[in-house]
Amino acid sequence: MLTYNYENIDGPLYEYIYKCIKEDILSGVLKAGEKLPSKRTFAQNNGISTITIQNAYDQLISEGYVYALEKKGYYVSNIREMSMVRKQNSVHYDIKRPKEKKYIFDFTGNKMNSDNFPFSIWARLGREVLSDRKNDLMKSAPGVGIFELREAIASHLQSFRGMAVDPNQIVVGAGTEYLYSVLLQLLGRDKTYAIENPGYKKLQKIYGLYEVDTVYADMDESGVLVDSLRDTGAQIAHISPNHHFPTGITMPASRRYEILAWANSDSERYIIEDDYDSEFRRNGKPIPTLFSIDECEKVIYMNTFSKSLASTIRVSYMVLPVHLANLMYDKFSFISCTVSNFEQYILAEFIKKGYFEKHINRMRLYYVRQRKKVLACIDESSLKNYCDIMESESGLHFILSLRTDISDDVMRKRLEDKGINIHSLSEYYMTENEIREHQFLLDYTNINIEELSQACECIYDCIS
Repeated sequence: MLTYNYENIDGPLYEYIYKCIKEDILSGVLKAGEKLPSKRTFAQNNGISTITIQNAYDQLISEGYVYALEKKGYYVSNIREMSMVRKQNSVHYDIKRPKEKKYIFDFTGNKMNSDNFPFSIWARLGREVLSDRKNDLMKSAPGVGIFELREAIASHLQSFRGMAVDPNQIVVGAGTEYLYSVLLQLLGRDKTYAIENPGYKKLQKIYGLYEVDTVYADMDESGVLVDSLRDTGAQIAHISPNHHFPTGITMPASRRYEILAWANSDSERYIIEDDYDSEFRRNGKPIPTLFSIDECEKVIYMNTFSKSLASTIRVSYMVLPVHLANLMYDKFSFISCTVSNFEQYILAEFIKKGYFEKHINRMRLYYVRQRKKVLACIDESSLKNYCDIMESESGLHFILSLRTDISDDVMRKRLEDKGINIHSLSEYYMTENEIREHQFLLDYTNINIEELSQACECIYDCIS
C-alpha cells in the first residue's frame, strides 16, 4: 500500500501525491505493470478524499506514467527510457551572460519616467478592446499589421507631418530592428548600404549580422555629404535628416534635394529616412520629411513609438513607396504581424481618440521644462566654466563639450569609476578619421534633477 508523509505540504494535496507516485515510478520503486491501489482504497487508508486521488491519477495518466484498464484499475506504464533520466536538483551550464553594470547616474538612458506614461488611459482602452474586440483579438493579423492601426498612423502622419499616405503603404513591426530585416529582404542583401559617420552604431551591428556590405558616408554641419555618399558606391542610404543621431544636426532643404537627386540618378538607389524623434522639435513646425517631397518613390520612411510613448512599447512602422508596398504584399503575405493584436488595437484607439496628440503636447512641454532645469543645474555647478552646451532644435539630448585635454577613453573610465555612465561623440564614429573628442551626449529624458548636481561635480572633479 502506498503511504506518504502528508505533513508540511506546500501546494495542492493532489499535486503532492502525483509527484510522490511519479518519483516512485522513475526511481523504480513502482515497477512497470504494477497495479496501483484503487481510488477508494488509497483514500480510505490515507484519510484523503477520492477526488484528490482521482486528480493525482488523472495527471499521471495524462503524462504517460500510468494507464487505466476499464473495470480492472490503474497500472504503472512501461517507461524504461524515462526511468533512466534522473532529475537533478540544480543545473548549471557555463553560459557567458553579459554583466549588467549599475550606475549611480546614467546620462545615456532614454527610458521614460513612469509618472509620464498614460497608464489610466491605456488601461481603460485595454478593457474596451478586450470587451469589444474579442473575435478580432483571436484572428491572425496580416504581416503589415491590422488595418485599424495603419489607418490611425496614416491619419496622424497627415495631420502632424503633412504626409499623404495610404494605410496600405504602412508596415507595422515589433521594433525598428525587425523592420530593418524586412527591408533587407525587400531591397536585397546584395546591395551596398551606407550609414552616416558618425552615426547610430546599432545599424552597423544589424547590417553586419545579416552580412550585407556596409559603408560609411561622412557628414558636415548640414548632414550627410552627397559627394561622400556617391564615393561609397552605395545603393541604399540610411540617414536621419530631421534630427541626426548623435550630433543633433537637422538637414536643410537644399541638402535634402541633393540627396533626392542622388537617389533619382540610379534605379537601384533608395533612401531610408529614420524620423525617430521628430515629435519633440522644440520650436516651430516639424520640418517636412524627405518622403513628403519625394516624387519618384525613392524614400522609405521609418518611425517608432518607442521614443514618443515608451522604449518598452516595441511598436515601429515604415511607409513604403507604392511599388515596394506591392512587393511587400507579394513576398510577405504569408507571415503574421510581430506585434500582438492586443497592443495594436489599443494603440489604434489611443491615436484615433486624440490621446496620442495630447500626450505628445504634454511631453513636449515636460521636456522643455526638463531641459531648462538641466541647463540651470549645469550653470550653477562647478562645471560651468569648463564646458559648453551644443544644442539643436529637436530631439531629447544635447552635446556637452568639455574643455579638457583628457582623452575620451580616459574620461569615460574615470566617470565610470565614479558610477557615472555617459557616451562620447567619438564612440559613434565608424572610422578613425577626424574624430571629434571631448564631446559627450547628455540624454535628459529621465534625468533625476535632484542628483544631477552631484553628477556635474563628479565630471568637474575628473577634468580639474
